[in-house]
Amino acid sequence: TLLVVIASFWAIQNNIASYLAIFLMMSGFIYGVFAATDAVLFYVFWEAMLIPMFLIIGIWGGANRIYATLKFFLYTFLGSILMLVALVYLYLVTGSAQITDFYDIGLTQQTQIWIFLAFFAAFAVKIPMFPVHTWLPDAHVEAPTGGSVILAAIMLKIGAYGFLRFSVPITPLAGAFFADLIIFLSLVAVVYIGLVAIMQKDLKKLIAYSSIAHMGFATLGIFLVFPLIDSHDLPTAVLAVEGAVVQLVSHGFISAALFFCVGVLYERMHTRQITDFGGVANVMPVFAAFFMLFSLANVGLPGTSGFVGELFVILSAFKVHFMIALLAGLTLILSPAYTLWMYKRVLFGNVVNKQVEALSDITRGERWILGILAGFILLIGIWPAPLVEMTHASVEHILKYL
Repeated sequence: TLLVVIASFWAIQNNIASYLAIFLMMSGFIYGVFAATDAVLFYVFWEAMLIPMFLIIGIWGGANRIYATLKFFLYTFLGSILMLVALVYLYLVTGSAQITDFYDIGLTQQTQIWIFLAFFAAFAVKIPMFPVHTWLPDAHVEAPTGGSVILAAIMLKIGAYGFLRFSVPITPLAGAFFADLIIFLSLVAVVYIGLVAIMQKDLKKLIAYSSIAHMGFATLGIFLVFPLIDSHDLPTAVLAVEGAVVQLVSHGFISAALFFCVGVLYERMHTRQITDFGGVANVMPVFAAFFMLFSLANVGLPGTSGFVGELFVILSAFKVHFMIALLAGLTLILSPAYTLWMYKRVLFGNVVNKQVEALSDITRGERWILGILAGFILLIGIWPAPLVEMTHASVEHILKYL
């Protein structure tokens, strides 16, 4: 959020005071979602987050911003209504709104299935999972750079956080019941959405579909827990969830960096079509170096944060079934296919547009922003232990309810 605010001083040309005020509101609501231990408070912050993002896309977005904002709002709001019903039911049963009090209710499997489905409607849309993912590319394409960064780096992660905070510990029987289906949907996201990304001609759409594919790893890691617990393999179950968490944090930095890079090009060229570029590295060598690092991190190159989470999840998948690991591992083919092909067409080759010849390399402020993100990506990739150890106690606490 801080990096988005800094970038806004040269990225936003009109009503910057309103833009920053809305970002401050959204920042507060996001903190509220992660900090809330009361279910009612969680729901209030969860819904309140939609309003600033709705305004950011609707006011500072592209030509089709009205369509994108309405689609984004309706998808996320309608899913959340069912979550409210589930939270009200849990409150009536326990007499408490504390989230941790919901963990020890001991509901029947049938009741858990209904509550799980209500939670799933909200969290799956927010991530977004296949097949309720179609709002995300439209929202990303129309959002300003700052909106895309916050949407990809933080707001999508709240759906996975919801699965870990609510679905897994409150409805473990239903989670086990639906685990195979969600693992299947996660693999569809990794494989099918990866193929869809290859076909994209718009830079933002390509990165948006890439986000959906990489978030499939997070949901895969979370729901691999159930077959692993059934086979009494607790250490691998912990590894799977920790892999999902590392993937969420890593993808936050990588997607933010990629959207910042697209923003740099868009502010100079006012186009996001891949065919309008070519030979950018000839005139923007420092930018090309940063963009290469972020592209390799998106691919999952060892030494970058993108490698760690995916490795943990694939190792866990081998313990469940070889085919799950094989299909998940296809990301090592698909992700380089769309990411590096995109990089080659935009940065290398001959200059195809005279506007490219007039481009200037990134400014000092842009170097600081991209440099900070690059530092975090390399730090997690080379030394993931502090992040993993930080989550270890929480993961074990959640898994004891299964």
